[in-house]
Amino acid sequence: MTPAELLTEAFARVPETVERAVDGLSTEQLATRPAAGANTLAWLAWHTARGQDAQVADLAGTEQVWTADGWVERFGLPFPADALGYGMSSEDVGRVRASAELLTAYLRAVHERTVAYLGTLAPEDLDEVVDDAWDPPVTRGARLVSILDDCTQHAGQAGYVRGLLFFSR
Repeated sequence: MTPAELLTEAFARVPETVERAVDGLSTEQLATRPAAGANTLAWLAWHTARGQDAQVADLAGTEQVWTADGWVERFGLPFPADALGYGMSSEDVGRVRASAELLTAYLRAVHERTVAYLGTLAPEDLDEVVDDAWDPPVTRGARLVSILDDCTQHAGQAGYVRGLLFFSR
């Protein structure tokens, strides 16, 4: 297995996990919080996709799926087109409202773009420094692992929130 194949396999777990978390839930249920100020399932799913989309597009030197493929208009959220969810207020988190179908379709589109990008990488590409503002500088491989880590954490949180809200009663 090549490093790109390994990353592709790992990234494939993200949409599967998020889909299980949001499957069968209404837009209202997806906007429910397990506690005051907590993230909603809708926000977790959206932010997972947005973070991956923005960061992989940056690495690939391409436009984000969010804007290139019209997802920003389909979602119609009350944020600037470049919003990713980082640093959002609790009030803004609550403004992320979307159907499970829309959330998972966007994440699947992002995943397809990620897989296409990973398919272009040779093992030596992973050693290229992409951000020298850190000590040590960040390589392409380290950035991809960081993106994957963030996505898997949020996907896992989504599954946990679903369990808290709908299966712990």
